[in-house]
Amino acid sequence: MARQKHLVHGLVEMDVARARRMIKEHKAKTGETLSFTAFVMACLGQAVNTNKQMQAYRAWWDRLVIFNDVDVNTMFEVEAEGRQVIRPHIIRAVNRKSLREIHEELRSFQQDNGRGREANFIGWFVYLPSFVRRLILGMLFQRPRLRKEMSGTVSLTAVGMFGDGGGWGIPVSNHTLQVTLGGISEKPVLKNGQLENREFLCVTVSVDHDIVDGAPAARFMQRLKELVEGGYEIEDFTKTTQQQRQK
Repeated sequence: MARQKHLVHGLVEMDVARARRMIKEHKAKTGETLSFTAFVMACLGQAVNTNKQMQAYRAWWDRLVIFNDVDVNTMFEVEAEGRQVIRPHIIRAVNRKSLREIHEELRSFQQDNGRGREANFIGWFVYLPSFVRRLILGMLFQRPRLRKEMSGTVSLTAVGMFGDGGGWGIPVSNHTLQVTLGGISEKPVLKNGQLENREFLCVTVSVDHDIVDGAPAARFMQRLKELVEGGYEIEDFTKTTQQQRQK
């Protein structure tokens, strides 16, 4: 199904030095490790919230259906039956949740060994004959609300978690918008007349060009970059942790 889409891939670098420093400081203060994936997901939810055409789905008669909630479909590494496996999970209404809520839902899913509706669906779906899978997917793609329920509205993949160094991933996506997190590399940057090493996250933003034009995609990418580089909500995350421990 993804092969029928006209996907456009934007390769960008985002300076995550500030965000990673804040995450390290949070761990030093509280002993808690903030999920970097949860942080990027919170940024993604807000960026899509201001550019909702990015998660539009096409229905019958070429109608576009645009949802208010940003449901992010992603993959997590969990331990199941004594080994590490990758399981899908959809975090609903990310644009209406705080970073704390997203982080706790992610950790809860991982601690539950990745058991969930999406993982169970994939578990039996892959055993169906290929023509049956294509038939189901074809029906799903014509029903935006069912598609949202089964696969979310946006896809987030973190391929960089499996290796070191920089680099971009190029996905084959079934979603109108997919964000793929690649590796993190250090590069020298001239700042205030001085060279300093900064950490840059390689990000691939893939959009269905039949639905999203270049201008909205560019605005979305700029907003996502601003949120990530600004360390969106990390300070509030630390404050809520400290408040909870004082009670």
